[in-house]
Amino acid sequence: MPAAIRIRLRHSGRGRPSVPRPGVPRPGLLSPLRPGLRAALLTAGILVTAGGALAASPPRAPAGKPAAAQANPGAIRPDAMRIAAVVNGDVITSADIEARTRLFAMSTGLPLSPDVLGRLRPQILRQLVDERLRMQEALRRKIIVQDQQIADAIREIEQRNGLGEGMLRAKLAADGVSFRTMVDQVRSQLAWGEVLRQVMGERGGISPADVAERQKMMQQMVGQTQYHLGEIFIPIDDPANAADAERFAETVIHELRSGAPFAIVAAQFSQTPNALEGGEMGWLEANQLDQAILPLANQMPVGAISNPVRVPGGIMIVQMRGRREIGREMGTVVAVRQAFLPFTSLLTDPTKPTDQQRQTLNRAREIAGAVHGCDAMEQYAKANKLDAHGVDPGDVRLEAVNPPQFRQMLATIPIGKVSEPLVSREGITVMVVCSREEKNLAAISKEDAERLVINERVELLSRQVMRDLHRQANIDLRGNV
Repeated sequence: MPAAIRIRLRHSGRGRPSVPRPGVPRPGLLSPLRPGLRAALLTAGILVTAGGALAASPPRAPAGKPAAAQANPGAIRPDAMRIAAVVNGDVITSADIEARTRLFAMSTGLPLSPDVLGRLRPQILRQLVDERLRMQEALRRKIIVQDQQIADAIREIEQRNGLGEGMLRAKLAADGVSFRTMVDQVRSQLAWGEVLRQVMGERGGISPADVAERQKMMQQMVGQTQYHLGEIFIPIDDPANAADAERFAETVIHELRSGAPFAIVAAQFSQTPNALEGGEMGWLEANQLDQAILPLANQMPVGAISNPVRVPGGIMIVQMRGRREIGREMGTVVAVRQAFLPFTSLLTDPTKPTDQQRQTLNRAREIAGAVHGCDAMEQYAKANKLDAHGVDPGDVRLEAVNPPQFRQMLATIPIGKVSEPLVSREGITVMVVCSREEKNLAAISKEDAERLVINERVELLSRQVMRDLHRQANIDLRGNV
């Protein structure tokens, strides 16, 4: 299954992602590991046969749909250019809806049956309406996203997905997705991030006193339970749309429980600024949760997906990602160094690798015999330009690593020994574990407090601005999407 294709903004939405801070938006993938290890994570179930052929587990196909069908989400409907909505004079066509549906299908493998499409189109249309409003507000503020910014974002998305330069466009085309659809989504998210930063600046920003007060509050809460949650928020702006939203929520939950990655589904359809961070809410205390969510947070096992939950303004779908005591969270931190050997074409049939892919595998095996230790791996990767994913991906929390086979490898491989080749569709990664160390991962710092204050302010501003834009807008929905 393809990796999620989305950007990550340095701000949050409902809840509080753990990483946003002021600065330039950067594209990326939500993962429990640093992005440089993403290629290794994508190698779940991938083996190297004794005969030298590359073998891999096939991607998940949705129930009742052949895997091959995922590559082509289907033909565009004959009425594709029909106007579906007009937002302050800007037109949204059925073709726009179809294009976004194709992007969603590429990300999740969602079967495009008439029933599923019928449930998705109203929600997709509302998402596109919000994007139009955000772009119009950006233009009103004279915020222009330059082509170079988009190109840089696309390039980093390729890097974080383990794709060579230009391969994203080919990947989208192979799945019947217009590259313009991707560009439009990137442009909208970058522009909205700048809108929120401007609004935040106009209202005074964050003062040292704000940070100090939050840090003091956090220190007083040491020992209390925190909940790590993911969310998909489906708004109900008009009671007349409640039934559509509920049907859509049920469709999403079915896909999640069938194996669709939560982060990818959230990135495409959650209606919050943290959507492109995979619905990441960060670590929250009990008093920061909606009262309808708190009982679930106390009962759900880690990894569980909730039923639809009615909250003010809409419906939430919650994923339980973890629990901890504030200021007390011991864990194993692993430092690694890695080299990435790219394929010149995607590994589409693991039983029939190209000559270049076989040669790449042989080279990866040679590294294991020639490189010993982290310093040697770092020097080798840089000298041979095998650092596209970053030689040092940063500290990795062992307990958060998935799949389990990969976690086991990081836990047991001798320090300084090069791993077996880790094969993905885009290339091969080899890595060395430099150290394993037990640490208190929940220690409270000034930076933690600052991130929380920023997240709270941006969350409030985003909701206020979107509410104002909807109230002031002239939106004509034509129906029958």
